[in-house]
Amino acid sequence: MSTHAKRERLLLADLLEAAGPEALTLCDGWKTRDLAAHVVVRERRADAAGGLLVSALKTRLERVQAEFAAKPYEELIQLIRTGPPRFSPMSLKQIDEAANTVEFFVHAEDVRRAQPDWSRRELDPVFSDVLWSRTERTARLLGRRSPVGLVLRRPDGRTAVAHKGTPVVTVTGEPGELLL
Repeated sequence: MSTHAKRERLLLADLLEAAGPEALTLCDGWKTRDLAAHVVVRERRADAAGGLLVSALKTRLERVQAEFAAKPYEELIQLIRTGPPRFSPMSLKQIDEAANTVEFFVHAEDVRRAQPDWSRRELDPVFSDVLWSRTERTARLLGRRSPVGLVLRRPDGRTAVAHKGTPVVTVTGEPGELLL
């Protein structure tokens, strides 16, 4: 596993464990048990995870996720901690880095920020740059339906154009905040 993805994976597991299986998350309608099941299915059940992208497979995904959500919560946490099985494409370092760094960062924040006493997390500059590079790559995809021009700007002045158009709205924030 890559350094960033591994660190975020372990943080997510710790946060899920501390919150318990019935805590709210920022994922609409999901409690921590549901989020944990989602993460496990995404990495361990490629046959079902296709439902994340293909609507015709969504019913299967929901069924398999419900089966995993019914497992003991501690088992789900352990499966997240240990990562994908060796035969999974997610176990390859390059895929882990590309697919999991942002996924685990976002879901860790989904758990953290749903708690009443949360505070903004300070990210180290290297990790912040990693998140910015992902934000730059996905900005156009995420902003394609914007009715106005949309520019994302870091406090240091670097920008990413999410959508061309007029008028232009500029959203300024730290990379992790812009990504969320």
